[in-house]
Amino acid sequence: MFTYDYIIIGAGASGLLLADALGKDPYFSDKAVLLLDKSLNRTNDRTWCFWEMGPGEFDDLIYKSWNHIHVADKNYSKRIPIAPYKYKMLRAKEFYKNFDKKIKEYANICLLEGSVTAIEDKGTAVLVQTNTDTYEAKQVFNSIFDYKQLLNQKKYPVLQQHFIGWFVKTPQPTFDVDQATFMDFSIPQKGNTRFMYVLPISKTQALVEYTLFSEHPLPAQEYESAIADYLLTNFNCPDYTIIQKERGNIPMSCYDFNLQNSANVLHIGVAGGWAKPSSGYTFMRTHQKVKELVPFLKKGLPFTSFSKKNRFWFYDLLLLDILYRDNSKGHLIFGALFKNRDPQSIFKFLDEQTSLIEDIKVIAACPKKEFILALLRRVFSF
Repeated sequence: MFTYDYIIIGAGASGLLLADALGKDPYFSDKAVLLLDKSLNRTNDRTWCFWEMGPGEFDDLIYKSWNHIHVADKNYSKRIPIAPYKYKMLRAKEFYKNFDKKIKEYANICLLEGSVTAIEDKGTAVLVQTNTDTYEAKQVFNSIFDYKQLLNQKKYPVLQQHFIGWFVKTPQPTFDVDQATFMDFSIPQKGNTRFMYVLPISKTQALVEYTLFSEHPLPAQEYESAIADYLLTNFNCPDYTIIQKERGNIPMSCYDFNLQNSANVLHIGVAGGWAKPSSGYTFMRTHQKVKELVPFLKKGLPFTSFSKKNRFWFYDLLLLDILYRDNSKGHLIFGALFKNRDPQSIFKFLDEQTSLIEDIKVIAACPKKEFILALLRRVFSF
């Protein structure tokens, strides 16, 4: 049996960010850390995007950024400056390469390959079983996500943010390189919350993504047909080359992920509920959660006391209640929000950095009837 102080399961964004935080903090220099992943032969399997004010810690890895966003539905279309924010794009390829290198330079961290088959908190230690070995640690951080834990409960609605994206190259200049299409609801909604998301890399290259906030994913062909229709209808672009495809699915739920934790096993990343329930944005929230977790570890408290609910959790819950009850309401809610409030206020609200008065101003921009009814249903259980 191999023994460590900490085991981090999964070398994705949450695992690598946590391993790096432990590696560079002198407090943990005498702690043995194992970072365990099922495959270390990783590909450029995803793209993370986030908004940020001014320079950031990941700027050296940023692939592209934008100073304007585009929001639209059938009745309006707005190109909006977002300064002092920038909307930033980070590709997995550069992120993995950079952080893998950093992790290998920490003397106290070991990076190994192995598929985890079981995790057991024994009270005084945690056993982690892989297909070939058994490891023991005082504490374990687990980023393996299983949708069943959400679907097997009925207290909180569960939606999915699911999408397919094409990286396309066009023969003629097609895209506005300083504008990210944030949400375009002008496409057929078909009873759901559906929008297009476009990230131009150059005038002839862009990521074009068909995204839904709904209960169930679609057949792959439906996403791809929608992307092709959008390129033809909105960009008059029937001729293009698909360079790469990406596909994703992010849970949207206010389920209490802390129920999955034990005193010595903490779920992190999407598995820990670190994705923003109302939007699916995960990367910067994971970065912030890791910053909160490091000082928490130094206090020696049980992991069951790490997660705390706040008022933003309740706001997210009301929105998900509305969309779960009537999934067609999404374009009305987000459309009204961007029509009536500037993106700077919205970004600050989604970052959970607003005051209560600022919260009320943002929420008041949304259709009031739906949120009042959702609040009453939660309070009076009808």
